[in-house]
Amino acid sequence: MPVSGTQAGRHEAVTIVPPDARPLDLSVVVPLYDEEDNVDPVVRELLDVLDGMDASSEVVLVDDGSRDRTAARASLWCHRDLRVHLIELRRNFGQTAALSAGFDHARGRVVVAMDGDQQNDPRDIPRLLLKLDEGYDVVSGWRRDRQDALVLRKLPSAAANRLISRVTGTRLHDYGCTLKAYRSDVICHLHLYGDQHRFIPALSQVAGARVTELAVNHRARLRGHSKYGIARTFRVLLDLLTVKFLISYFGRPMRLFGGIGSVSMALGSAILLWLLAGKVLLGHPLANRPLVLLGMLLLVVGVQFLSLGILGELIVGVYREAGPRRAYLIRRFDAAEDGMLARIPAKQA
Repeated sequence: MPVSGTQAGRHEAVTIVPPDARPLDLSVVVPLYDEEDNVDPVVRELLDVLDGMDASSEVVLVDDGSRDRTAARASLWCHRDLRVHLIELRRNFGQTAALSAGFDHARGRVVVAMDGDQQNDPRDIPRLLLKLDEGYDVVSGWRRDRQDALVLRKLPSAAANRLISRVTGTRLHDYGCTLKAYRSDVICHLHLYGDQHRFIPALSQVAGARVTELAVNHRARLRGHSKYGIARTFRVLLDLLTVKFLISYFGRPMRLFGGIGSVSMALGSAILLWLLAGKVLLGHPLANRPLVLLGMLLLVVGVQFLSLGILGELIVGVYREAGPRRAYLIRRFDAAEDGMLARIPAKQA
């Protein structure tokens, strides 16, 4: 299994498993951050579900720089069950980076992501896979009966989901639900940064993926504390602007900045020509005319936006030539020593 760090912590380049070389049917990626009390029940319940499925599988635990004993407890599972692997990040990079690390190292032809706080129900995984078999590439969980606080969590989330659906054009009720199923050939091409994990369905649909949603069970948190508050809603709105740009203009930034610059220059030129005509034909003075300053300002702003468009085109070209960059660094990778046994379900081993 390709890794980007040895157990001693030496950092190497990330090698992503190509979709056609993935030997397992299913990978379950579980990001963890300060969830030491939830690691054991989450992994135990998840493995019980996988035992009842007729599919080769693995569990990829990603410790996102936890400050408690989350990594230590997760590491113990790597030696109890050959299906469990642990990726320990060097620091807290955020849920998007943790999921990205799990996706990059997943070996399954289908990848399911779920939270590590026991609020997602692993018994929904077979239902997600059945929905994928209907011809979809991404199946997003919908916490229809969400077990969270109404004012601080549910209402802001509902408003954000409606706005995201309208802006991106991908109509989903619950972008914030981590429990989702993806075909590996969809997510392997995504390069996620910031808090973009919740926008994966929209980004995937732009790339041609078929996206749907499925109502899933949501449970109240019994252990630990939530890492999110009302401030997350405002960060989502800022990230939405980035995603909108990526969806509409990432491959063609000149169309956005050049369009704004052209309109600005056209307005500025029209104002200055009108004032010049009034001066030449009617003798109107130009001194102390605010419109003169406005026209000149619009011209300058137009030139600046055109320059941004050119710079954007150059940056996109450099980005594509340089190849992908990862938003995380791995401290170590922990798994059973017998890699071949780790590729098949424990019940077959």
